Amino acid sequence: MQPETRLNPPSAHALPPEAPAIHPELQATDPGALRVIRRNGKVTQFDAGKIGVAITKAFLAVEGGSAAASRRIHEVVEDLTAQVAAALSRRHPSGGTLHIEDIQDQVELALMRGEHHKVARAYVLYREEHARLRAEQSNAQPPAEDALRVTLADGSQKPLDGVRLGRIVDEACRGLADVDGAWILEETRRNLFDGVPEKDVAAALLMAARTRIEQEPNYSQVTARLLLDTLRREALGFLDQGASEATQDEMAERYPEYFADFIKRGAELELLSPELTRYDLKRLGAALQPERDLLFNYLGLQTLYDRYFIHHGNIRFELPQAFFMRVAMGLALNEIDREAKAIEFYGLLSSFDFMSSTPTLFNSGTLRPQLSSCYLTTVPDDLEGIYGAIKDNALLSKYAGGLGNDWTRVRGLGAHIKGTNGKSQGVVPFLKVANDTAVAVNQGGKRLGAVCAYLETWHLDIEEFLDLRKNTGDDRRRTHDMNTANWVPDLFMKRVAEEGQWTLFSPSDTPDLHDLTGAEFERRYTEYEAKVDRGEISLFKRLPAAQLWRKMLSMLFETGHPWVTFKDPCNLRYTNRHTGAVHSSNLCTEITLHTNDSEIAVCNLGSVNLAAHITADGALDAAKLERTISTAMRMLDNVIDVNYYSVPQARRSNLRHRPVGLGIMGFQDALYKLGIAYASPEAVEFADRSMERVSYHAIKASTDLAEERGRYCSFEGSLWSKGILPIDSIALVEEARGGYLQMDRSSTLDWAALRERVKTVGMRNSNTMAIAPTATISNICGVSQSIEPTYQNLFVKSNLSGEFTVVNPYLVAELKKHGLWDAVMINDLKYYDGSVQKIERVPEAVKRMYATAFELDARWLIEAGSRRQKWIDQAQSLNLYMAEPSGKKLDNLYKLAWIRGLKTTYYLRTLGATHVEKSTAFDGKLNAVKGLVLDAAAEDIKPVEGGKVCSLDDPTCEACQ
Repeated sequence: MQPETRLNPPSAHALPPEAPAIHPELQATDPGALRVIRRNGKVTQFDAGKIGVAITKAFLAVEGGSAAASRRIHEVVEDLTAQVAAALSRRHPSGGTLHIEDIQDQVELALMRGEHHKVARAYVLYREEHARLRAEQSNAQPPAEDALRVTLADGSQKPLDGVRLGRIVDEACRGLADVDGAWILEETRRNLFDGVPEKDVAAALLMAARTRIEQEPNYSQVTARLLLDTLRREALGFLDQGASEATQDEMAERYPEYFADFIKRGAELELLSPELTRYDLKRLGAALQPERDLLFNYLGLQTLYDRYFIHHGNIRFELPQAFFMRVAMGLALNEIDREAKAIEFYGLLSSFDFMSSTPTLFNSGTLRPQLSSCYLTTVPDDLEGIYGAIKDNALLSKYAGGLGNDWTRVRGLGAHIKGTNGKSQGVVPFLKVANDTAVAVNQGGKRLGAVCAYLETWHLDIEEFLDLRKNTGDDRRRTHDMNTANWVPDLFMKRVAEEGQWTLFSPSDTPDLHDLTGAEFERRYTEYEAKVDRGEISLFKRLPAAQLWRKMLSMLFETGHPWVTFKDPCNLRYTNRHTGAVHSSNLCTEITLHTNDSEIAVCNLGSVNLAAHITADGALDAAKLERTISTAMRMLDNVIDVNYYSVPQARRSNLRHRPVGLGIMGFQDALYKLGIAYASPEAVEFADRSMERVSYHAIKASTDLAEERGRYCSFEGSLWSKGILPIDSIALVEEARGGYLQMDRSSTLDWAALRERVKTVGMRNSNTMAIAPTATISNICGVSQSIEPTYQNLFVKSNLSGEFTVVNPYLVAELKKHGLWDAVMINDLKYYDGSVQKIERVPEAVKRMYATAFELDARWLIEAGSRRQKWIDQAQSLNLYMAEPSGKKLDNLYKLAWIRGLKTTYYLRTLGATHVEKSTAFDGKLNAVKGLVLDAAAEDIKPVEGGKVCSLDDPTCEACQ
């Protein structure tokens, strides 16, 4: 039982002549803003003065009432009272009710934080003693019937249905270890009062359960199951399905009838395509598996409810299994036996074995099915073309696409403009317009518009491009909301390594460099440099390559941008290189497709949940993985045909080349299940072997689709048609670089047979794989993002659905085995920001296994990324973490990424040098990061102005799935 007491701690002393004055902050508080639930269920107005009186009595009980003591107590109590009231106000910013125990908890916390340990100890002991006395009194009396009444929406009242409340909690806890349904009920009743609005009863249940997530991860599932009750009430009530209340057990029978009504009502309201009503809804309803509602954790289900479910006004009337089936139906529209395929697709989604990307989940089965994730464009060098590209950005962003723009063709600052006989202002002013367009077009509030601008390293404006995200300088030449990335040719990296000079050109003087790669680029670039030497090109700048490299790394650290991406491996290994050049990647650096004036590249994403393919005895389930990928590739291919295209260039490109991007998520979870530490050769080997299987089955699935549906239009002339698979294309990079490449080439599967099948049967898709960040869909599935290491073992995650306690369940299970999981361990994890490294009693093996992202050597991320990259025909969103950055470390890290053959890198996530010991607050957000400047030797860092960096939990950044 919870400790209980009145607010008055033990005291034999009378109050001092004057009670402590109320702090000015409290005097301004509206006394009606908060209400307090007493232990008898009565509700009274919050009175801050009573807190001051109670704290005063606590001090007097310990320190006595002398004049000197009274004066000191008066000052201390005033400050403590203000702290308690402020804390309560923050927790209840809009008013509402709180229990008297909550107030006492805050008083106790304030005493401890103020290091008034003797007073706090007396206060705690008093609470425990009175809780014991009350328990004895309660046990001696027969239980009274529940006298609480709830107020309905029409103002009438009825008794609280305690029996149903118990059934809901019992269902929520069923089958879960170490959860206490009786405690949830008791805590819920403690926070109810007579006449409480009926809708607040469900909220009280949720709040009771979610407070224990940090103590036991299974409470996250309990909370999700309690949330389901609210969802069912809302959906069934909206559809007028008789009784709007249904338990999880009852939904097993009601789901099919509800599902048919949901589809029909959605179509009537013009929220769903009328084509869905032509399915055999009885057959599909019978295929629903209501028990899969129980797979969600709280973050996953709340995210779906807030942002994905079909809604009319503010009412969500889509339930989880209907959601997955609706998405599946939208993807199966063109199938011959579309009911069978919809059921097959539904099975993959609802089991969390595979998850489609956010745009697909948003829009599948709707009137405007924009299902694609990424769009890549190239911007022409004329005014009409530039603003046409910005207009395309707006149209694509409106319907949920993340954008990558290639700006390299736009002439540099000071270049001649023939039409006006004037001089160009360069690329930066147009980037500012593109930035503001992304902010203005935000998909109706679903997701913010998001775009990444790419510029090649030889462009005359590259130095100003590096400064775009700085917080100082002319704000008209800054883009605070746009992502930026360097598109780096291999020749530049060679010049850096060889300490050579680098020349910047305006593309108006060197137009063909944009489309050239490898040896052809190198030859033509040196010819242009010779023209400079002969005086034939007057607009240029020459500087040491290493100097520009250092500035690139400095700005990457200071502002998080521009990202470092490598032009030549993206082009030399591009499977469809005969159709055009790859000029950029996308918003999240995993898509590498060609673009030109008539083609906007499009990619459709989805991710295999790797953790769901690890067997109970700790092995990769190869047979299941093959089945999953076969179905997933069919789903991704279907997206191309049912997709809504807001611009014709995108439709033309997508139907001609049919690229898709199958990725993975839950990599860290898979390692935990296998008992492998992330920073280990075994993890690198697993990254290699698991990606090899994904690659093999994805390519084979595309050949199967080609056999059934035909090859993609531009197959002839592709690397595929020549029998050059991704593993084979590494040789093309090696040849062009002349030694600057170190990639593992080992393999274990029968690639010779698959190579022959690709040549003879063909491919349905020009590209098959890309590893996206999966920031949101991994939350839905309850696994780690993409290929990311664990961020923290205990933190609060913020996104557009609110704040959620996240605790590493694998660590909790491990600590339980060692008898170490207790309140002290939870407190230590909070103190050390989710790290176990400084907790002495944790075994070294556990510390190694559960090292967090900033505790890993980032080179392990590069090594694992390189092993994956050899199998992937596109790229991967690879974040790099560095707790104690230095110029030398950054220099070595990004050179290693290039040498190991990575196509792209994503964010550099780093902690400022002065923030290493206390890297994060318990709110789960990264501290503000100071910038750095690399000195001439690329050794040291110096702090400069603060820059805006991407947070792992930025609530506005959800464009990457």
